[in-house]
Amino acid sequence: MIRVDHAGEYGAARIYAGQLAVMGNRSPIAPEIGRMKAQEARHLAVFDRMIVARRVRPTLLHPIWHIAGYALGAATALLGPDAAMACTVAVETEIDRHYQSQRDALSDGKGGDIDPELAAHIADFQAEEVEHKETASAMGGTGFPVMSAVIRAGCRVAIALTKRV
Repeated sequence: MIRVDHAGEYGAARIYAGQLAVMGNRSPIAPEIGRMKAQEARHLAVFDRMIVARRVRPTLLHPIWHIAGYALGAATALLGPDAAMACTVAVETEIDRHYQSQRDALSDGKGGDIDPELAAHIADFQAEEVEHKETASAMGGTGFPVMSAVIRAGCRVAIALTKRV
């Protein structure tokens, strides 16, 4: 779980970096993207620490997620603010589903968690990811259905690959 979450938060930070590189400060959505990027950086820092503390092997796909995340962010920003926000809605929809499945797996079925520390981080981060999704939706991210479907499928593939590699 930690390996996949670490890779996912890294990918999200790269998406926002790509979007900001294209938009700079010109776009009215740049401050919001910057805020989301800062939250993703906080999530990544937690998983950076957990990878070391728990001696979890990071994914070997890290270089691919480095390039792919940035490219996705830059490409969607080039399409405009609504496309950038649609990217966020698509990604955060899948991350919300992913985090919920992890929370379910960490539950001991008796109102507690198998790994309380990890479960608490996941719950905290999931709430912020849902907030990103809702904000992006309100800021024009409801269009681009084909692009969104492709991004969501790509997220599912990335999660599946990172679980194994």
